[in-house]
Amino acid sequence: MTLNWDDPLATPISRVQSRPELDRNKSVTLITDEAVDQREAVEQVEKNKTKLSLEYPASDTHFVQSLTFEDSANDPDSGSQRRATHPTQEASSTQTPPATLRASLSARRREEGEQKPFTPMKPINSEDKRVINGLGDINQLAPFKYPWAWEFFINANKNHWTPLDINMAQDVHDYHHKLKPEERHVYENVLAYLTTSDILAMRNIGLAVMEKMTAPELQIYQARQVYEEALHTWTYQHCIETIGLDQSEIYNRYRVVPEINQKIQIANRRLNAVMRSDIDLRQPDDLQEFVLSYAFFSGIFEGCWFYNGFSPVFALQRRGLMKGTAEQLQYIMRDEVMHCSFGIRVVRQIMQEENVQLDPRDIRDMWDEAEAAEVAYSKFLLPTPILGYSQQDHHEQFRFIANRRARSLGMEEPFPGAKNALPWLDEQSNMRKEKNFFETRVTEYQTGGALKWE
Repeated sequence: MTLNWDDPLATPISRVQSRPELDRNKSVTLITDEAVDQREAVEQVEKNKTKLSLEYPASDTHFVQSLTFEDSANDPDSGSQRRATHPTQEASSTQTPPATLRASLSARRREEGEQKPFTPMKPINSEDKRVINGLGDINQLAPFKYPWAWEFFINANKNHWTPLDINMAQDVHDYHHKLKPEERHVYENVLAYLTTSDILAMRNIGLAVMEKMTAPELQIYQARQVYEEALHTWTYQHCIETIGLDQSEIYNRYRVVPEINQKIQIANRRLNAVMRSDIDLRQPDDLQEFVLSYAFFSGIFEGCWFYNGFSPVFALQRRGLMKGTAEQLQYIMRDEVMHCSFGIRVVRQIMQEENVQLDPRDIRDMWDEAEAAEVAYSKFLLPTPILGYSQQDHHEQFRFIANRRARSLGMEEPFPGAKNALPWLDEQSNMRKEKNFFETRVTEYQTGGALKWE
């Protein structure tokens, strides 16, 4: 029985059927079933072998002698490897068997490395280190130039937790039996926004920022930060799954809700600008764009949008609702406080070392765009106020937090006169709660959340 090649899903037929013949100019000719006996088949195979040996260089040919190399980090066929091309006829390289080519390139690199004599090097001078464009050895941790970065890493490791540590049983009951429709709307869309945003934050640090750092103590904390962003994404997924929400629908909301999508697109634009393969931080324009992007992600994306984004769920918590989810977000908020503080300090260090002066118009546009997106989001999130929280509270608190982040970045306040509409919000990241042993596991943070911003 054979398959019907014209319709592979059809029921197999009992008679012998030929597969449609392909172009006979190709190196391998299909053997049809019209009266071709075994001996003729063997002869065809032998002919094909001969044809292959004529088309490709012999196995003892040294490809490395005729290759030139060009960078192609973003080439989809070679990834981060270098692409080999023939100096006179690029097409010939496509006919080279990949396994032979890889072996030849590996041998060449090994030979070049063996030809370099070993020369003992002087000890690393910490003053040679820089945040970017440094001359130090990226593989050697000490001596530190930025001991504060190492302290961030130590404190972050004291703040370990997982979403499985928090009891979510009461949240399931609250969501299905106590929350009003407008409160369910708030809860679902906060999770829909946050779960997409934390993946963006992870990609920013892991793909756009870490590789540009030239001091390992900075990279080590940022590696921890990447892990924490992944942990936060797991937390949102755990809440969505535990409550019994439609995961596909929740995760897809940022693609169909304009007010959520707008914030994601702003962040994507900033991220893509500094993930270009040709970015050169020794060039003033590229350096300015990188610093502005890092300031956006640390000061606005994590420092304002995240910080303010948790507050609607905390408002439910203050009324005794969704306490398990709020506790999860409380731990996330403390991580984000550290991420924001670290990012701002790195940005200021770069500006000092590289003598960067950001264009005031770019800074103003950054704050105005962020505010407009947050206003649109708050109108969608809170078309009807919930008890203890309104659209006006959300907007004014954003302006107040934005002024705080701007001062930390050494910038002028973008929204003078903004009021602290939610004075209880800072308590969510700074307070040490007493826990009932019979209700939840003790997973209290030790040091990381109590950071000062002024």
